[in-house]
Amino acid sequence: MHTEQHPALAAAAEGPAAYRQYARQWLRSHLPEHMRADSLDYRAPTLDECRAWEASMYEAGLAGMTWPTAYGGMGLTLREHLIVNKEVGALLMPESVSSIGKELAGPIIQTVGTEEQKQQFLPRILAMHDYWCQGFSEPDAGSDLARLRTKAVPEGDAWRINGQKIWTSGAAKAHYCLLLTRTGTVADKHRGLLMFAVPMDTPGIRVVPIKSIDGKESFAEVFFDNVVVPDSARLGAPDEGWNAAIRVLSIERATNRMYRAWRFEAELRHLVAACKSDPALAKLLDDGHHQRRIGEVLGQIDALKGLVEHTVDQMTAGARIGARGSLTKLFWSECHQAFMGLALSLVSQVTPRSSPQARRARKAFANAYLYARAETIYAGTTEVQLDIIAQRIMDLPKDLA
Repeated sequence: MHTEQHPALAAAAEGPAAYRQYARQWLRSHLPEHMRADSLDYRAPTLDECRAWEASMYEAGLAGMTWPTAYGGMGLTLREHLIVNKEVGALLMPESVSSIGKELAGPIIQTVGTEEQKQQFLPRILAMHDYWCQGFSEPDAGSDLARLRTKAVPEGDAWRINGQKIWTSGAAKAHYCLLLTRTGTVADKHRGLLMFAVPMDTPGIRVVPIKSIDGKESFAEVFFDNVVVPDSARLGAPDEGWNAAIRVLSIERATNRMYRAWRFEAELRHLVAACKSDPALAKLLDDGHHQRRIGEVLGQIDALKGLVEHTVDQMTAGARIGARGSLTKLFWSECHQAFMGLALSLVSQVTPRSSPQARRARKAFANAYLYARAETIYAGTTEVQLDIIAQRIMDLPKDLA
């Protein structure tokens, strides 16, 4: 994408208000109606439709806002990134089908990758040419990376990898895996961890889909049986994997999908509108119990907005967010899980005689409720986040944490 004279950059140069207006107008005028979850015309978009939509967002300058222009980005700041995320959140559009590449692999490659790797991978991620998956979790090492067992052994100018990953999102469609391995023994814990960018068509890689509670197969087990990759696939130094992994997780927990609070607000508007469209459900909104619960959700959403905006202010001022990313992850996952419990209690009252909007909402929020059950597990469980907060933020001793 050529950034010279790009309308997104011109709007950004005019200031936040002009940039926000540009993002809002473009998104609302280009998002297909059938891709809006609150529309009666909604249908689950195909992978190709999502890819085309995200590619068009990139061409419009609404992806890769903070990535350097040398690698296909817009060269803007986290403030512009947040502005776009607010507008993305306000529309109930599909989640990105390339979140691992854009939010995890891309930032890591920018941090520890060679110049050749940056030129090879980054523009293709933004242009939606390559999908990535994240090979971190293992059967005996989910949120505890110190127990990771997948082994990488040097062989001349190559590495031989053996091991297994689990809960690998998007592995079936991915072109590359952001793979964390161990060069020593499990007793080394945080030492001797090494990260690779592994092509998923490399001989010896086997993907076995996992069906989740919502009937989808977005997760998978991935087996690495004598997988040989060149040393050029290595991301960072042989003992740099732990620091790189921690950076991935802090990025994931603090800055990824900053639109969540605004997405939750849009979901709440959708829920309330659907209930108001049906006389029987509308009566529930007048009930004191439901009004209190809706008020609690709205208060939590506002608090999450404040936390996100404070994080952007801190990072823009040069602060490293580090362990404080766990505060954001803990809060949004617990908040949304509770919200979906409320949503389910309301839409469970929908009958075949209810309004079309209410029937559509029942399907949407029933699926969202099931997905939300995993939100306190993926990207680090609630228990792990509490440990991090206790030990690394509050500096409590381990026997009290």
